[in-house]
Amino acid sequence: MAIRLVLADDHPVVLEGLETLFRRERDIKVLARCLNGEETLEAVREHRPDVLVLDIRMPNTDGLDVLRQLKKEKLCPRVVLLTMGLEEDQVVEGLRLGVAGVVLKEMASHLLVQCVRKVHAGEQWLERRSFARVMDKILRREAGVREITAILTPREVGVVRLVAAGLHNKEIGEKLFISEGTVKNHLRSIFEKLKVSDRAELTRYARDKVLIN
Repeated sequence: MAIRLVLADDHPVVLEGLETLFRRERDIKVLARCLNGEETLEAVREHRPDVLVLDIRMPNTDGLDVLRQLKKEKLCPRVVLLTMGLEEDQVVEGLRLGVAGVVLKEMASHLLVQCVRKVHAGEQWLERRSFARVMDKILRREAGVREITAILTPREVGVVRLVAAGLHNKEIGEKLFISEGTVKNHLRSIFEKLKVSDRAELTRYARDKVLIN
C-alpha cells in the first residue's frame, strides 16, 4: 500500500518541486499540497495522511502551531519538519510535539524520500549535524528543571520564568492571578533560595539552566 502524503510549504516553487519529487516514487501518493498552516490543517482533517511533510516557517499559522493544533485534535500523522536552518529550540519543541523527522532543505532530495519512508515505518530521522546540539540542550534543560524544582515551589518556578521573560511584578501578578505584593514575596524567597541578588542575576540563572530560550 502506498504511503499517503500531504505536503506543506509556503513557497509555490518549493511545493511544486516536492510534489514532482514524490510523484516519481511508486510507493508514495501525494494527497494534497498546502501553502499555509490553515490549508495544512484542513488537508490533514480531510485526507488523514500517513505522513505530513511540513515547512516549519509559514505565514500566520507556522509549522509548530500546526503541530499543536493537530495534537489538540488528536490527529496523528507521522510528521517530517522541513526547514532552511535548524534552531535547537524549534527542534526540541517539535520533538516534544511528536515530530518524527527533521530535514534541511539543502539536503539531497533522495534523503528526504528516504526520511519519509523511514518515518512511515516508525523510525526517527534527525539531521545529523544538529543531533548532538539538540540532545545536549534537552539534557541540560531536564537537569536544570530537576535542580530548580528541588529548590523552588512550582509557583516560584513560574515566577522565575516570567521574570526571565522580562515581565514586571504587576504583569507577573496578572499572569498568575496573584497580587503584586505576593509576587514581591515570592521574589524575596527566590532570591534567598537561589543565592541571587537581583532580577538580572536571576535571568542569567534561568538562561544557564535552559529554563527559557
